[in-house]
Amino acid sequence: MTGSNAAEPYTKDFPFPARVTENRLLSRPGSAKETRHFVIDLSGSGLHYNTGDSLGVFPRNRPQEVAEILRLLGATGGEPVSPAALKLAAPMPLREALEGRLALAKPTRKIVEVLAARATEPVEKAKLEGMLAPEAKDLLAGYLEQREFVDLLAEFPSARLAPQEFVDHLRRLMPRLYSIASSPRVHPTEIHLTIAVVRYESNHRERVGVCSTFLAERVPVGAPVVPVFVSHSHFGPPEDPTRDCIMIGPGTGIAPFRAFLQDRAALGATGRNWLFFGDQKRATDFLYEEEWAEFQARGQLTRFDTAFSRDQPVKVYVQDRMRAQAAELWRWIDAGACVYVCGDAKRMARDVDTTLHDIVAEQGGRTVEEATEYVRQMKKDKRYQRDVY
Repeated sequence: MTGSNAAEPYTKDFPFPARVTENRLLSRPGSAKETRHFVIDLSGSGLHYNTGDSLGVFPRNRPQEVAEILRLLGATGGEPVSPAALKLAAPMPLREALEGRLALAKPTRKIVEVLAARATEPVEKAKLEGMLAPEAKDLLAGYLEQREFVDLLAEFPSARLAPQEFVDHLRRLMPRLYSIASSPRVHPTEIHLTIAVVRYESNHRERVGVCSTFLAERVPVGAPVVPVFVSHSHFGPPEDPTRDCIMIGPGTGIAPFRAFLQDRAALGATGRNWLFFGDQKRATDFLYEEEWAEFQARGQLTRFDTAFSRDQPVKVYVQDRMRAQAAELWRWIDAGACVYVCGDAKRMARDVDTTLHDIVAEQGGRTVEEATEYVRQMKKDKRYQRDVY
């Protein structure tokens, strides 16, 4: 980087080409998951982050998937296109648009309508038109949910689309935001990430998380090829270093709390720290196990409760551990502790929120309405913060 470039502000619209300097497997052999620790080097960027912020990463699609789309379109990849979603000033090569600028998943009804109009093979045309019937709305939604654009091209080869026509149906490839797992007090020119690599199957085809596999498989360590930007957040440790801190983060939701503990330790915060962590199996999914032990040994992690759901016949989750410690949790909360939650919004965070309300009501001797108002006030006072997705 030149001096002039280093002074420029890097943003979502002008991301910094960062290097991955570490790509390490956190989960152990036998895990049902693949969870990795990444270190992103920000040297020369001038970027700064706060504890609790997120890192935006612009991924690239898998070359093999792009190659299959080109084959199905009968294209070379060199055709000039101006995808509607990108609003380009000048055309770009089709391959470049598919590899790094457009999302290849989540087809819509509109592409089905175009394919139905273009299909020349009777069986294909009948199937497409059948899915577009008013009474088939739910059928079409379920069908599209199991497919990506490449599936539609493969299933209806008689419906020929020109490259420009095809790309006009694709959305912009958006950056992914990951909670930062490091403190700038400890790592001012690095950002650490904790990422579960997504792999699954639908419609008899292997699917992957675009960004998680981009970082895990397609980024050479040391090469400045990862466009990133810092996304500042409302989420962060207590401003008052004497205040107690309760952190609830199962799975990769543990990431910001690694940063919180680093930050509070570096600051010399005197407030107590209580961490709840959960995952599937202790033997294979105990992320950062050695680091938590070090925090405990130094007296920087006062209490640590774990919930490994598949280590016993009846599944146990972080909210179950909270209920088991309800009286002590209330003592911390009643004395002014801040509560933080990071992770899955639909299930975990909802269940933890319900548990928190129940603890306030039962342990605090409040009605349901009074407990609701108490938690609402905690939010207003920034004593209850959530980073959920």
